[in-house]
Amino acid sequence: MTRIISPLSRRRFLQAAGSAALAGSSLSAPALAAGKVVKIGYVSPKSGPLAAFAEADDFVLAEFRKAVKDGVKIGGNVYQVELVTKDSQSNPNRAAEVTKELITRDNVGLVLVGATPETNNPVATQCEIEQIPCISTVAPWQTNFIARQAKPGDPASWKPFEYTFHYFWGLEDVIGVFTGMWKQVATNKSVGALFPNDGDGNAWGDKVVGFPPVLAKEGFKLTDPGRFQNLTDDFSAQIAAFRGADAEIVTGVVIPPDFTTFWNQAQQKGLKPKVVSVAKALLFPVTVQALGKNGHNISTEVWWTPSHPYKSSLTGISAADLAKGYEQATGKQWTQPIGFVHSLFEVAVDSLKRAADPSDGAAVAKAIGATKLETIVGPVAFGAANVPPFAAKNIAKTPLVGGQWRLAGDKYSMVITENGAAPQIPLGGAMQALA
Repeated sequence: MTRIISPLSRRRFLQAAGSAALAGSSLSAPALAAGKVVKIGYVSPKSGPLAAFAEADDFVLAEFRKAVKDGVKIGGNVYQVELVTKDSQSNPNRAAEVTKELITRDNVGLVLVGATPETNNPVATQCEIEQIPCISTVAPWQTNFIARQAKPGDPASWKPFEYTFHYFWGLEDVIGVFTGMWKQVATNKSVGALFPNDGDGNAWGDKVVGFPPVLAKEGFKLTDPGRFQNLTDDFSAQIAAFRGADAEIVTGVVIPPDFTTFWNQAQQKGLKPKVVSVAKALLFPVTVQALGKNGHNISTEVWWTPSHPYKSSLTGISAADLAKGYEQATGKQWTQPIGFVHSLFEVAVDSLKRAADPSDGAAVAKAIGATKLETIVGPVAFGAANVPPFAAKNIAKTPLVGGQWRLAGDKYSMVITENGAAPQIPLGGAMQALA
């Protein structure tokens, strides 16, 4: 008679076997003599069109390994921490595959991920199936909680998850930030939207939870030419639609290569909006730098900067010093994901310490859900009142502001121009219209 092994029992068997193997093969290392090892998996898009989100990974992961080099005390025992990383190649199918590898072959007890729904959702879904705790970030919470439901369009059917937890801001926050920036500039309130056919684009363009109903209520007229595929090479239809609507504001949520293509074509075809506020693509200085002088005063959402008044619960380093360390180590300009990738490991270590037994997935998941932690990106607390009750178990929100890229000499810098929902994050100036 064939015995069917459940994901839970298989995982515990693999964890036991893995610990035994580590203990047997590392007898010369005193810290590993008792087999006390906790394995954390990390998935990110090191290659492909989303690679900008993982640009700082090597630096952040190296800093984390330094921070835990002497182990982490969990439940009275000191555990060595082994970090196993995987490249999703910016492909959702690949993200699911490598997560399966982390769980069934590499025997990790916790998975971390933070790079858009195309990376986060397949990772979290695989973890939920295999009953492995997962912490994700860097995507509006609706794209994680609602999009992963069996029936995303039927709120009555939505159920909480048992093993997967997500923290970031929501669509309601970015809409508030963008409209707050737009109201600082005199426009005709005609908005052209770039919403691709992906997790972000479909959520942002949703007629119930996305931009359309809020903008209509605020008196903005939205022109949405429809979904397009990522890595498109022709935005003529969108540009024509925006010109036809006399759109003085352009918004959207696109990958970096697509915004560069769109904006270059817009310049060639004479589209001259007064405000451009685009998410995702404009997070990165390298994208704006590639636009030359045409990137001046383009705006975006801002989730983390060196001026954020927070510090790490893991190392005590400030946001300013973390960014400075990255720039000194790499010679590159800081990017927003630095803070959030670092914070993933803060939440992970804090949760593992409170779980007492890192091999008990249910206990780790329960500890994650009870997180109330001050991190380098701000407070992370699941179950808070600022999240709708149906999602509060799995979702925590972090502060969001808005800003513009300003060109000084040959370098762009971020100036925070809107902080209405997060006044603790200092303003750097007021909004300016595009030249």
